[in-house]
Amino acid sequence: MESYVIAHAKREDLEAIVDIYNSTITSRMVTADLEPVTVESRLRWFEEHNEEQMPLWVMRHEGRIIAWLSFSKFNARAAYDATAEISIYIAPDNREGGIGSRFFTAAIAACPSLGIRNIVALVFGHNAPSLGLLRKFGFEQWGLLPGVATLDAIDRDLVIMGRKV
Repeated sequence: MESYVIAHAKREDLEAIVDIYNSTITSRMVTADLEPVTVESRLRWFEEHNEEQMPLWVMRHEGRIIAWLSFSKFNARAAYDATAEISIYIAPDNREGGIGSRFFTAAIAACPSLGIRNIVALVFGHNAPSLGLLRKFGFEQWGLLPGVATLDAIDRDLVIMGRKV
């Protein structure tokens, strides 16, 4: 049996996290960043996560980080504290092995202990694989922001997917 280990990210994991994130930029399917980000530019974001409420997890396989998943504050106002935005990024050579499903299973199971009652995901409308994964785990479309992002001179929709836990 293959072993996959999910753990809270440590500072020394940030380079691998950034590398995986940057691997998605050129596809214009996953992120609105148009240029690669740096480890330094992601430090504040990294520090906003904690094990108790808004974790940043890495998944290791054979000692190598192959994916990461984060829960982030949906909104800074206190009334939204039980709602978290979820993000998942998978290394290019691991995108078709059920890694997303493994990670979502663990993430959803952890929500009650994290105090999360609602999960939202912001996904480009043309990102069929991510939308399919979210639907597989009971997410529904809660909103649509038509044409709000411009990627290579093409206006793209942002779909707000949500799920109650």
